[in-house]
Amino acid sequence: MNEVAATLARQIKALHVTTPGRPVIVAPFHYVSQYANMYVVEVLRELLGIPSISVVSGMPRDIYGIDSATIPNIRILYTFGDGDRNGLGLRFIRSVRRDGVAVLFADVPPYTLHKYPMETVGVSVLGRPARIHNGVFRLGAAANALLMPFYLTFEKGRFGARIFDPIDLKSDDAPQAVADLIGCALQENYESCIVAGHPAMYAFSPVK
Repeated sequence: MNEVAATLARQIKALHVTTPGRPVIVAPFHYVSQYANMYVVEVLRELLGIPSISVVSGMPRDIYGIDSATIPNIRILYTFGDGDRNGLGLRFIRSVRRDGVAVLFADVPPYTLHKYPMETVGVSVLGRPARIHNGVFRLGAAANALLMPFYLTFEKGRFGARIFDPIDLKSDDAPQAVADLIGCALQENYESCIVAGHPAMYAFSPVK
């Protein structure tokens, strides 16, 4: 996992050189383990030399202990609860502009947030009509950000990652580009997808 974080850090630093002023939204897909994903994020923060990093999370607050104590350097922007959701987009944009990087799980299926339905956009996943989270495109475009999607792998006792090429979130093609990567990840590593198994997956959204 340290190697995964190191590779991400190198690519982010390179993007900050080649595209100065454009922040990077790191987008771990839901694979292998959320604990592992958060570990990678923490190591990435250290390698980038920033005091904290913002992560948009759909998990309830403090479900596995006191978040501020267990992950003190990760600033969680919660999506659950009306109080948490108020101004979340503005806080996210401020964070990614300030730090040059933030984290958002761009492959989250709509069914996982049925209690607080999220804004979605129509795409095609694996050749079928689908809907995915639109927030990353709306917020990313406002921040002039690039998206760096990846998913973790775990084989023969070792962690690895498939890191995809960055996506320009201001591009009109960005939603379908992310949808294509979601489909690619499902084809390559479905057995490690921790949000798989729901009959709807990306085919249904409570609010369109």
